[in-house]
Amino acid sequence: MKNHIAIYISNNDDKLLLIERIVSGDILVDLKGLNHALFSEITLNKFIEEEIVHGHFDVVTETKNSLLQSSEGERKKALLDYIILQNPDYIIADNVFGNLDVEKQAVIKETFTKLSNKTTIVQITNRKEDILSFVHKTYKLQAGVLVEFNQIESSKTTNSITFVEGLPQPYRPISEHINPLVKFNKVSVTYNERPIITDISWEIKQGEFWQLMGANGSGKSTMLSMIFGDNPKAYGQDITLFGIKKGSGESVWDIKRKIGYFSSEMLRGFKRLDSIANMIVSGFFDSVGLYKEPTNEQIKITEQWLHVLQMYTIRKQNFLELSRGHQRLVLIARAMVKHPPLLILDEPTNGLDDFDAKLFTELINKIATETDTAILYVSHRKEAGLNPDFIFELRPSGMGSIGKQIK
Repeated sequence: MKNHIAIYISNNDDKLLLIERIVSGDILVDLKGLNHALFSEITLNKFIEEEIVHGHFDVVTETKNSLLQSSEGERKKALLDYIILQNPDYIIADNVFGNLDVEKQAVIKETFTKLSNKTTIVQITNRKEDILSFVHKTYKLQAGVLVEFNQIESSKTTNSITFVEGLPQPYRPISEHINPLVKFNKVSVTYNERPIITDISWEIKQGEFWQLMGANGSGKSTMLSMIFGDNPKAYGQDITLFGIKKGSGESVWDIKRKIGYFSSEMLRGFKRLDSIANMIVSGFFDSVGLYKEPTNEQIKITEQWLHVLQMYTIRKQNFLELSRGHQRLVLIARAMVKHPPLLILDEPTNGLDDFDAKLFTELINKIATETDTAILYVSHRKEAGLNPDFIFELRPSGMGSIGKQIK
């Protein structure tokens, strides 16, 4: 029987260094000198870069598409099939289920389970619930050394409240009490004669907390872009945003001014050297970085948010020096400084470890409880303790995804 292990890491651990130490045999001496393969976004990004630079691709999906033109689920399945053909002695499996819907997770999980009968698996994960069922032992890094990790003991944590201060009062409310905030009436979208969504009817009202669910490619991003972006497919449709019919001469920027937005992709490639305080106050100007002089009122509200996040004493620190989880808390505060009528969270916990995901969940629950802002949460993962009031699910069909409220 193969000896499979998982290494449970936090966002503070150096994952690249850990992978190097595994490959060199420094941290798992039994694997030294054996052939390995890396199942990871790191590998996928290298193959995609090769496609862009050289114009050809070594890894193809089941539909014969390049990785660049494929969904996350298709990419991961194609990479795993490619790795299996290489017949490695062991596979380093990093963030196995990241960005995958439930169906794609099941496919990847089944493939790894069958593979585990003949190939050693070393899993790297920052979420306990993602540890593969066939793993024999789980370890964590402690002072650079692997120590056995007791999942049961680690679960006996206190439910202490982190964010004890009340949220700031609204800054100059920017919209009247309009209900619903968002209304789709029999909306259908087609791309290149391929139906994406069909006859979608849906309303988001003031103060409601919604989760939008659906498989990869079911149309979630299309619907978000018709609310927050300038998707031309929205024109000619029966869509009303904040009381204004789409296509009636409304300003895209006026719509965006009423929406707070956060996506896990916002931090990709971000290199600006801004302080934590400047990142938050820039939310008043819908900019990333501070280019205008804030008013005394805006500074006061920013300081209140810094106290809520318990970051006031480090407000001048470089934003990039924060952990990934704390960076997201700052960006949520940035999105909320104006108390927008609608807050959109697009795959917000992707890549977070368990501790930072708990912090994120607590802050979103606080916003849902203490403000009139409606929340639209889009994710494949259901976070423990995060309980939306309603769930709207997109279900793919041959004629495009149909929508149904399931909670």
